[in-house]
Amino acid sequence: MPICAYLFFASGVNSFVKLPTVTPNVPELPKWKTLHGENVQLREKITILGFPGTEFVKEKGNQFNLQQKIYDKNKSFQDFQVVMVLPVGLENDAKTIKAELARISDMTSWHYVFAKPEEIQSYYAQLKLVGQLNANAATANVFIIDKDRNLRGRKGKNKKGEQEYKEGYNTISAADLHNEMSDDVKIILAEYRLALKRNNKRKI
Repeated sequence: MPICAYLFFASGVNSFVKLPTVTPNVPELPKWKTLHGENVQLREKITILGFPGTEFVKEKGNQFNLQQKIYDKNKSFQDFQVVMVLPVGLENDAKTIKAELARISDMTSWHYVFAKPEEIQSYYAQLKLVGQLNANAATANVFIIDKDRNLRGRKGKNKKGEQEYKEGYNTISAADLHNEMSDDVKIILAEYRLALKRNNKRKI
């Protein structure tokens, strides 16, 4: 990616020069299994992490919002993934929802993993966020985790000198995803493209 494009991303679509870290060094995902019995890791991936909870079938519109506004635009990036943490027992529901999503998009980089509700609550607490999971082990928010397992968002003074804080992005709001989250994901991807460009130059 040309440097000028990175500067556009870093200065135009986001009110921060670089997307701040909200929680550094979040824990790696435990060995929770996907629908295919595989483990998913955060390290070396740009991850959109979500906790849809036990009512996620009733609220499946949130999944479609995320797919349309964020996932489809970024799924071609090799190290991009979406990980949704669900309570055990919802495997069949997850298969159904994923099949519906797959009718309109390649879902290779979208994963559902499963854990006991108390394990989900315990893991979420380690993210050290203001917002909490509800009694269904759910939140409408999704979170950006970078390749070094830092949870990124908006924190501190922006370029205008205004205090701003945003730890997650509301999947109920298509506008929140389309505007703020889309911009912030662009910043993260631009950071890594620029780093890759620099590393390739050093090897020459």
